[in-house]
Amino acid sequence: MKSASIPLRQQQSVTQHYRVLRTSDNLQLPIRKVNPLPTLVDLPLFGSKIPAGFPSPADDHLEATIDLNRQFVRHPAASFFVCVKGFSMIKAGIQDSDILIVDRSLDAQSGSIVIAVVNGELTLKRLLIAGNEVWLMPENPEFQPLQITDGMELQVWGVVAHVIHSL
Repeated sequence: MKSASIPLRQQQSVTQHYRVLRTSDNLQLPIRKVNPLPTLVDLPLFGSKIPAGFPSPADDHLEATIDLNRQFVRHPAASFFVCVKGFSMIKAGIQDSDILIVDRSLDAQSGSIVIAVVNGELTLKRLLIAGNEVWLMPENPEFQPLQITDGMELQVWGVVAHVIHSL
């Protein structure tokens, strides 16, 4: 099990989100209380970018350190982490057991990957808005798109800002 530190000022909000999320079959979010003082780890950041195409001469220039919280969590009060369960978004690079950084302050636009509640059920899908139609689209051909029609309740909980997964 992986854990995350949650600042005291956010524990009540995260706990409320967890109570809703833990009843879903689509997402899992194990939470346990930990030391409220987060440990910051500054990791080295090399000034050279790593070529993903042709090799280039090595450059051992250490430029700075990087704090992953500052790098990837733009709106701490509106962000949370969630663990993915399932395979409906694999073609978007989101796999079973990945950790998502979700930002509730971002506007959900057509094309955004969102955490949504449809008729009380949580799901992770790509939001597609085409004219007057709203769709929640999987990124796996084995899953069916879901059109939001009259009488259905849709609430977007947040936009996925980053995906963390192990190789």
